[in-house]
Amino acid sequence: MVRDTRAKVTELLTVRQVLDELGGISRRTFYRWRELRLAPACIRLPNGELRVRRDVLNDWLEERAEGAAS
Repeated sequence: MVRDTRAKVTELLTVRQVLDELGGISRRTFYRWRELRLAPACIRLPNGELRVRRDVLNDWLEERAEGAAS
């Protein structure tokens, strides 16, 4: 039996999924945030598409929660 020693695989979200998770913000807003380095960190796939790891998005949202410790 072969054991998988990697950590739990994190879901990769498409830009559309991230936009939906953020309440339907526009694609333009998301890319503007990227230009300003305000968006969650993305992974660029070899085909040029972007993905956001689920845990990165969750951490990014947590950092922006009102009343979050700074």
